[in-house]
Amino acid sequence: MTLTEKLFIGGEWVTPDDGWYEVVNPATEEVVGFAPEASRAQVHAAAAAAKDAFAVWSRTRPEERAAVLDRAADLIQRESETYARLARAESGATTATARAMQVAVAAARFRRYAKGALEPVEQPLPPQISAAGPMGKAGVLGALAVRRPAGVVACITSYNNPWANPAGKIAPALAMGNTVVVKPAPQDPLSVYAMARALAEAGAPPGVVNVVTGSGPAAGEAAVDCPDVDMVSFTGSTAVGQRIGEVCGRTMKRQLMELGGKGAALVFDDADLDAAVRGIGTTFSFYSGQICTAPTRVIAHRAVYGRLVERLAAYASRLKVGDPAEPDTVVGPLISAAHRERVESYVELGKKEGARLAAGGERPPGCPERGFYTAPALFADCTSGMRVVREEIFGPVVAVLPFGDEEEGIALANDTDYGLIDYVWSGDAARAFRVAGRLRSGGVGVNTVGRNMEAPFGGFKRSGVGRDVGSYALHAYSELQALVWPG
Repeated sequence: MTLTEKLFIGGEWVTPDDGWYEVVNPATEEVVGFAPEASRAQVHAAAAAAKDAFAVWSRTRPEERAAVLDRAADLIQRESETYARLARAESGATTATARAMQVAVAAARFRRYAKGALEPVEQPLPPQISAAGPMGKAGVLGALAVRRPAGVVACITSYNNPWANPAGKIAPALAMGNTVVVKPAPQDPLSVYAMARALAEAGAPPGVVNVVTGSGPAAGEAAVDCPDVDMVSFTGSTAVGQRIGEVCGRTMKRQLMELGGKGAALVFDDADLDAAVRGIGTTFSFYSGQICTAPTRVIAHRAVYGRLVERLAAYASRLKVGDPAEPDTVVGPLISAAHRERVESYVELGKKEGARLAAGGERPPGCPERGFYTAPALFADCTSGMRVVREEIFGPVVAVLPFGDEEEGIALANDTDYGLIDYVWSGDAARAFRVAGRLRSGGVGVNTVGRNMEAPFGGFKRSGVGRDVGSYALHAYSELQALVWPG
């Protein structure tokens, strides 16, 4: 059965002005449902509803906001299997990924920010002795720095995780007392409407959460330039982020940008190669390589270069590519036919540039005839000037470069426009942390691709602006106000 959704504006389900568009299952090319095409006026109506709701929601007790977020987590957990099937159908994620990394993470984020709503927002500052002068008599001035909600937040989300990514924006924003207009990625928006239903059932007042969608950029553009929107939180490509930043700059809107990545994995000669291969191999399998944190540039010490390439090629060739509904599938489809063509064009480009294709790169045999599948690709003998090394492909493609000494490895890792997350594998902990400190990226994994979900997340350079995750997200969705008084 296919779903036909309506816009969610001011607590009401609203018929779209511009009709509906198809949401397609990347694994089968069948229609999953129909998402509404919001007009510009409807996006602005959603922002107006959020502005009206902000006056009350921003003044609710933190305990009330926490209770709503906790109940939303309960409801998502209760319907987790249904939601996981929906996520798999519209995003192409494997069953395991849809359950554990999409729906379960979304529930965990609502739970985390239910606690976050109760975190102190005041920071006492040292008193300051003020001498007599033009400003008045001598005295002692006390001060507090207080975090206040930013206002109406436009949350524009990515297609690679239709549950965890929106939850990571909505939950901390609501916890701080903001209201939101959510504009999901056009490829898989149905999960966000399900999330909105859970929040409404959990007691989020009308207008606190609004959802608008569109098949093209118009709905997102309307949200970004709307006068009632105070902040834009965006996850997506650097190119789109740059355009959003230009628009926000005209009216000084606050921004939180999590943009592209081209993560370097520095593998030293004393590294545990099996662990490194498993970590780098997540690029091939996790979200089918459609993840900005993936270690897509492998910079390997010449002493282990050949063995590492051989093991990565073997690892990639063992991964089952196919129907994400089957329990033994590791690599599902890419999100769309257009994106598959883009990834495949980079594979052809890599060959023309002179890189050696050590594994994959073709449409895998044995896959269903319909669906946007491609095999993981491994390029060896790359150089830093190649486009497959420099540009974000956002697919299951890894490029390997050799290095000699530590200085060369660091220089190669930093030779990029991006700086989201890099990785270091070494048996020498002192060297690993020394090298990590010189990498120009927002995060560094030392002998792991794991994430600590309280650590700040965001990028250097063209990988973004600002930090979120943990309490840092609460800071991101707030403004600092100074209170000063005579002691």
